[in-house]
Amino acid sequence: MDDPILTIEERAAINGGRWFSTLSPSLRHDILRCAYVTRFKDGELICARGDPPEAWSAVARGAVRVSSTSITGKQVTFTYVEPGIWFGDVAIFDGDRRTHDAYAHGETTMLSVSRGDLRKILSQHVELYEAMLKLQARRIRQLFGLVEDLNTLPLRARLAKQLIHLVRSYGVPSLSDGREVRISLQLAQEELAQLLGASRQRVNQELKSMEREEVIRIEPGGLVVRNRDALMRIIETDNS
Repeated sequence: MDDPILTIEERAAINGGRWFSTLSPSLRHDILRCAYVTRFKDGELICARGDPPEAWSAVARGAVRVSSTSITGKQVTFTYVEPGIWFGDVAIFDGDRRTHDAYAHGETTMLSVSRGDLRKILSQHVELYEAMLKLQARRIRQLFGLVEDLNTLPLRARLAKQLIHLVRSYGVPSLSDGREVRISLQLAQEELAQLLGASRQRVNQELKSMEREEVIRIEPGGLVVRNRDALMRIIETDNS
């Protein structure tokens, strides 16, 4: 059910987004003026592969799991879109159909701009074209980095990199120890394995190894990073 109002926390997540915060005040105002809010329950489908491109969206709360299903039925997860990140613009620009499925991960709030409204904003703000190009350039760099990692780094280093990314995006200080950081995004080991393109068993082995080394702690509610510097050393050692 649509709700026209963002909460204070949701609005802060949108306004504080790394990309959105660099736009001029008038452009941000026009985007927010046209945008509408939709709330999704955990696991609910937001848009499906093959859908026509109807809106450009940002996550205001929760996360969006971008995934695909192979012919054999295997689920492949590409990324979890965090609060403050905009997506869906590729299909909006080329007019082709959506390339992946998007599901709400946890209670999720989306802020969306319809394709027609986005075109109006683009006609009024030339600035948005350059901003969109920068957004795409950043994504291409990230994509090349992921492909390189997949082909050159062992699973242990890729797992460490993924945990560092999750800490940056979803880390909250642990109440029991200020040096520890809890990853607030609830990921089952199977979901983490899908992100890394590995089996759950292999990911579990690497997590257990990191736990024995006191780098992380595995809890029923998720993962706690105990030593971020040790994670960085794992990446650097395996990347040398």
